Amino acid sequence: MTTPTANGPRTDERVRPLDTEGHPLVLVSVHAHPDDEASKGAGTVARYAAEGVRSALVCCTGGEEGEILNPAADTPEVRADLGAVRMAELRASVEAIGYAEVHLLGYRDSGMPGTAANARADNFANAPLDEAVGKLVEIIRREQPQVLVTYGDEQAFYQHPDHIRVHEVSVAAFDAAGDPGRFPQAGPSWQPKKLYYSGFSFQRIHALHDAYERIGEESPYAERIAQIDARRNAGDLAITPPTTLVDIGDFLDARRRALEAHRTQIDPESHWMRVPDDLLRETFPWEEYVLARSSVAGHPTPTADEPEHDLFAGVRANAGGAG
Repeated sequence: MTTPTANGPRTDERVRPLDTEGHPLVLVSVHAHPDDEASKGAGTVARYAAEGVRSALVCCTGGEEGEILNPAADTPEVRADLGAVRMAELRASVEAIGYAEVHLLGYRDSGMPGTAANARADNFANAPLDEAVGKLVEIIRREQPQVLVTYGDEQAFYQHPDHIRVHEVSVAAFDAAGDPGRFPQAGPSWQPKKLYYSGFSFQRIHALHDAYERIGEESPYAERIAQIDARRNAGDLAITPPTTLVDIGDFLDARRRALEAHRTQIDPESHWMRVPDDLLRETFPWEEYVLARSSVAGHPTPTADEPEHDLFAGVRANAGGAG
């Protein structure tokens, strides 16, 4: 599946931003289900697409077990072919964001533990690890990204089997892609320079909660904040603070359009969508990441106190772009 960027024709490769070795900058994002690409990192990808950076999405499952959360989309026709509907929604979302290409890993949604879907042999969580890693390695070697974005170990925060599996597969593939002895059938080796985990800090949750209170709306984050605070006080929850903040203030509209493209998952009238983009820009205009691995020599390691502002920091041939 290939989709032009949402910001016009693809930039001619001769003017695409380059890395220090002369390769065009490429970002690959790995997500579990259709709609995850809209809720995690959509503004970042839209920003890079506008800049001429190629971004490719890896969607590991078809999202067949997703609930229909928008009453207007809950029809017998949609329920009869939810997998195909979610693929159509994905196409509309990636067009809004500006992904250059989508790679489908081809597994079925694993559902939650204890469900019939979770026991199926063809789901992502039950797939042989080496098989899934090999598929992702082939994509990495084909796309040749400097940056791979995936999920951290979310078991303490969000225990969906597919999200846990995305972490396991992505980390293994990041290491294997640069090893010519691993998966030789997947093409010539290519080692990405940086591995990031999508982040969601306590600061961001509280900022979004405050935004709802400012417009007089009941905050959907209130219960989550109470749960998080209770777990933190009990000492059984720790979230790694972000090392990287990408300003997406000018690309909030692309993120909103991507979310709204997933009609089965997003009710545009729901409380989750009621804070206007202008207030979001004012309140918290960043997407957050944790730098998990880097082989960039001579570049200072970002920290929560001194974050970087570009996923390609230290990789670019010049200091322009998202930084």
